[in-house]
Amino acid sequence: VLSSCCEACKKVIFHVPSELEADTLVGRVDLRECLPSAEIISSSDGNFKILEDGSVYTTSAVSLSAEKKTFTILLKDIQEHVQKKIHVSLVEEEKRTETHKTRHARDTVLKRTKRRWGPIPSVMIENSLGPFPLQIQQVQSDTAQNYTIYYSASGPGIDQDPKGLFYIERETGNIFATRAVDREQYPSFQIICFATTPDGYSPEVPLVHTIRIEDDNDNAPHFTQDLFEFCVPENSKPGVLVGKVTAEDRDEPNTLHTTLKYRIVSQNPPLPAVFSLHGDTGVISVSSPQLDRELVSRYTLLVEVRDMAGQPFGLCTTGTAVIKIEDTNDNAPSFKQIQYETRVEENRVNVEILRVSVVDLDEPGLPGSGAVYEIIRGNDDRSFEITTDRNTNEGILCVVKGLDYETAKQRNLVIAVRNEAPYVLAPHSQQLSQSTSSVIVHVLDVDEGPVFKPCHLRIDVKECEEIGTAIGRYVAEDPETGNSEGICYRIPPGQCNWISIDEKSGEVRTIKILDRDVGEMKQGQCNITVLAIDRNGKTGTGTIQVVIQPGNKNYPRIIKTDYIMCRDRKPICLTAQDADEAPYSTPFVYHITDRSLASSWKITRHNDNSVYLSPKGDIPFGIYTIPVSVTDNGGKVGETNIKVNYCDCVTPTECSKVRQLPSGNVTLGVWAILAMILGSLLLLLILITICGCCGSGVMHRHVTDDCANHNLIISNTEAPGEEVMDHNIIPLRNTCDQGGYGIKTGDQQTFEMVKGRGHTLESVKGGGHQTLGSVKEGGGQTMMDTCRYSYSEWHNFTHPRLGEKVHLCRQDEEQKHSEDYLLSYNYEGKGSLAGSVGCCSDQHEEEALD
Repeated sequence: VLSSCCEACKKVIFHVPSELEADTLVGRVDLRECLPSAEIISSSDGNFKILEDGSVYTTSAVSLSAEKKTFTILLKDIQEHVQKKIHVSLVEEEKRTETHKTRHARDTVLKRTKRRWGPIPSVMIENSLGPFPLQIQQVQSDTAQNYTIYYSASGPGIDQDPKGLFYIERETGNIFATRAVDREQYPSFQIICFATTPDGYSPEVPLVHTIRIEDDNDNAPHFTQDLFEFCVPENSKPGVLVGKVTAEDRDEPNTLHTTLKYRIVSQNPPLPAVFSLHGDTGVISVSSPQLDRELVSRYTLLVEVRDMAGQPFGLCTTGTAVIKIEDTNDNAPSFKQIQYETRVEENRVNVEILRVSVVDLDEPGLPGSGAVYEIIRGNDDRSFEITTDRNTNEGILCVVKGLDYETAKQRNLVIAVRNEAPYVLAPHSQQLSQSTSSVIVHVLDVDEGPVFKPCHLRIDVKECEEIGTAIGRYVAEDPETGNSEGICYRIPPGQCNWISIDEKSGEVRTIKILDRDVGEMKQGQCNITVLAIDRNGKTGTGTIQVVIQPGNKNYPRIIKTDYIMCRDRKPICLTAQDADEAPYSTPFVYHITDRSLASSWKITRHNDNSVYLSPKGDIPFGIYTIPVSVTDNGGKVGETNIKVNYCDCVTPTECSKVRQLPSGNVTLGVWAILAMILGSLLLLLILITICGCCGSGVMHRHVTDDCANHNLIISNTEAPGEEVMDHNIIPLRNTCDQGGYGIKTGDQQTFEMVKGRGHTLESVKGGGHQTLGSVKEGGGQTMMDTCRYSYSEWHNFTHPRLGEKVHLCRQDEEQKHSEDYLLSYNYEGKGSLAGSVGCCSDQHEEEALD
C-alpha cells in the first residue's frame, strides 16, 4: 500500500500555443529530481502522456479554452511505498512573463523536426591512434535558430561503463572520443542525446544515437584444437572423407577479416602424397589409392589457416593433424611349415601333441591377424582337436579321445588356417588360396589294462526285490587279447552298499531290499564304480548306475473319515492318498462295498483323487458307517469306513448325536432316549388337553382369533381364572395367523394345524420347503379350514422337535429356552363376549358348559 499522503514535489509551467496538435511535444519535466526510483508514471489528464525521460506529449488535439490549463503527473514507487506528484500548468504564449525573453517571439507553434536532430550512426575505427580527443559526430537541433539550446548525453561510454569514453560539448553538440576502443570488447554504443533550453524546455525528442566501432584485422585465426586425430582404413579409394579441421577468428563476422582459407603445408612421410585439404571447408580426404598400413601406418600433416581470404597480407596460424591408417585383412595367414610329424601313446586323453605357427603381415592382436585352425581331413572319429593360443597365435593340436594302437598305428591329418575377419582383396592383387599343412601322428603301443564295454552301464531294478536277486552282468576285456580271461572284479568301499559283483563272472546281485522310501534310497538311483584287474595288475574302471523302478507297495487310503451332513444334504468330498508314484497311484476308483448302503448312497467322480458321497434319496437322520474301497491305478485296493452323521441342522456346529436307525447301523445316545420319553409325555399331555372331550362324529373347533396370549384352563365358568405360573402346563401360543383343532372319527384320530409361523410337518411329509401343504382329506371327510394330518404324521413331526427343545431346557440353567415355550396366563377380564374356550364340546349352547 502506498503512503496515504502524496507529497507535491514542484510546479512546472509550460508556455504553449492555444491550439496543440496530437503527438506534439509540450515540454520536459525532470522526474529524477522528484522521485528517482519511480516505477509508475501517469497523468491525471488523458490528453497528455509522459515518457520515462520526463517528456510530455499530447495524445490528441488540445485547445486551451481558458488562459490556463493544469494537470498532475503522478509518480509511484511500489517497493518503497512512496507516491509523489508534479503539478503542470499550460499557459498561452501571449501571457509569458519577461523572464523568458531569451526565446524568440516569432516561434508560435512547437513542431517535431528531424532534419539535423537525427544524424546517421557514427563510426569510430577500432584501435584508432588519435589524436584524442577525437571528434566522431555532431548533433544539432533546428530549434537552435529560435532558442538557446544546450546539448547533453547519457548512456554507455558516457555515464555508464566504460565511463568517460565519450562526451558531448554543451553548446555545439560535438561528440568526442577520449581513447581507443577494442571492437571485440565493445562492438557498438547507444547513447541518448538531449536538447534543452536554459529553463528546462525540450523542443526535441530525446535522440538515441549509435556509435559503431569499425573492425580492424587485429586478430589472427586459430584452430579449435591443438591436435586433430583421424583414422582411415587402408586401401581406401580416392575421395573418401578422412576428417575436418576447423578454425575461428574473433574479428567481425562476414568480412574479409574472418574469411579463412586452409592448406596443407607439409606431409610426413612426404611421399607419396595421399591426402588433400579443401581450402574453404577444411575437409581432409584421400587423394591416392596407395594407403598401405604395412608400408606406412601413420601420417602427420601440418596445416595452415589464413584470413583475408588467404591473401598474403592476411594473418595466419598453423596446426597439426595426425591420420592413423587402420588395418584391413588384406594379408592371408600361411603356415611356416608344410608338414609336421609327432608321436603319442595309445589311450592318452586330453594331451597336447603338437604346436603349429603361421605368418600374417596384418596388425597383431586384431581379427585381421587372429588365426583360426581346423582339421579338414583325417579326423572322422573326432579323436583330435586343434585350438588357438591367443598369446602366441599358434595352433595347439590335442588328443581328446584315446587312440588304439591295435586299430591304427599311424594317423594322417590335414590342417587349414584362416583369419577371424573375412579376407579383403587389396587393389591390383590376386585372390590367394587357403594355406594348409599335413600332420603325421605315430601311435605308440603300451600295455593296457582291462576295458569295460560299455564304460557306463545302467541297470533298472524293481522296488522291493528280494535279497540276492541277479540284476545283470558287467564284464571287461583285455585290449591285447580281446577276451575277459584272467580278469577279476571288485567294488571299492565307500559307495552305496546296494549290490555285489561276482569276482570272476561279473554277475551283479542285490544285497539288500531296495526301497525308495528308505534313507539313502529316496533319490531312487546310485552310481557305483567297479574295478577290473588283469593278471599283470593293470586295472580298468567302469560305472554301474542302479535305478530303482517304483512299485505298487502301498494301499490307497481315504484321509478323513468322520463327516457331518446337515439337512441340506450337501455332498461330502472324499480324498484318498497313495504313497506310491505313477503309474501305481492315481486315478483312483471308489466303491461302496455294503450293498444295502450302496442302494441309499451314491458316489460321484470329482477328479483323479476325489469323489463326492451323497444320499440317493430321503433317508432318516442318524449316524451311518459306510465302507468305501479305493483301487489305485496298479490294482491295489484299500478299504476305509466313512462315518457320516446325518443330522437335522443348518450348520455342522449345531448338530448333536441323534438316534440310531436300524437300516444304517445307527447308535442311540442317552440324551436321544431321554428326549424321546419326555417328548412322548408332552405330546400325550397336549393331546389330552386339546382333544379330551371329542365326540364320536367329526367336530370342528376353532381357536379364538384373538391376538393376545392365553392359557387353556379347565373351567365351567366365564368368571376370571387364577393366574397360572406353573411351567409344567404347556401353553399354546395363538397369534392372528395360526390355530388348530382335533378330530376323532371312529378309530382314526387326526389333528389339523392352521398355517403359522411355527414349525411345519414338511420334514414328515417330505416337502422341499418348511411350509404347510394344502388341505388334506382324512377319515373320508373333507376339511374346510386348513391342512389335515393323521396322528402318526403329527406324532412324527412333533416328537423329535419337542424332545430337542426339552433337552435344551434341561441343559439351560437360566431357562432362556423355556421362556419361548412356557407362558403364563393373562387375565381376560369380566364379561367376555366369546363363547366357551373349551375344545371338548361340540355344542354351542351355554348349558353344555355343565
